[in-house]
Amino acid sequence: MGGMTAPEAPTAGARAHSFNAAAAQYAENRPSYPPALFDTVEELTGRPLAGVRAVDVGAGTGIASELLHRRGADVLAVEPGAGMAAEFRRRNPHIPLVRGSGDALPVADAHADLVTYAQAWHWTDPDRSVPEALRVLRPGGALALWWNTDATDVDWIAAAAARAARFLGLPVHTEQRKAADRVSAADPSGRLDFTRRSVRWSRHVPLDTHLANIGSHSAFLLAPEPARTEFLEAERAHLIKVFPDGLVEETYEVVLLVATTPESPARP
Repeated sequence: MGGMTAPEAPTAGARAHSFNAAAAQYAENRPSYPPALFDTVEELTGRPLAGVRAVDVGAGTGIASELLHRRGADVLAVEPGAGMAAEFRRRNPHIPLVRGSGDALPVADAHADLVTYAQAWHWTDPDRSVPEALRVLRPGGALALWWNTDATDVDWIAAAAARAARFLGLPVHTEQRKAADRVSAADPSGRLDFTRRSVRWSRHVPLDTHLANIGSHSAFLLAPEPARTEFLEAERAHLIKVFPDGLVEETYEVVLLVATTPESPARP
């Protein structure tokens, strides 16, 4: 680790496209979302998900789309990346998917009761994605954005986040700042009145799954392969001391933002 140099910071575009080559790894190892998240979406939107017409944007491999479908929502998935879309269709042939982005949704006006972005809103330009969400939503509909964030009040997670930040050449408190930045930048125009909630949950996974999850993040996907492998092997050595049985307890805080649109048919 001592001679390891931080990789150059990749562009946002390169980071967004990086997932396509690693779609299977992403699908197999990324965390899901807890039932309490969807309970909270129902609470904040004032209606059950069953029967709701939902558009899940930046759907990736379908982690959130499938959970929405299981809750009874009528889901249309939107995904820009070819690799992610192919993995989505392989895993979720029962859910319709169209190629497109949140900045130019291939969806009719007033089509949806709910537009969702799971781990995806930060890849959009809110100057474009906010009007697009409002266009696609029916009066009284809702926009829901959420992100799984590491629970850095857990000692081992804070230490691991600090090691990752140092490897990537980022400030040590990147995870907390990133979550705060995403909330503040969700709608710079102020057109949406978001309610924020946080849902804490955890999962137990084999150490190999935990490391593959780390490696599926864009900053690591674009790091030089030898440095990435060296970092993950060093991380394995750190974590086997914390979890000698090889089973890692990952703890997350899902940051959820929900904004509802006016009941009147007036469109912005």
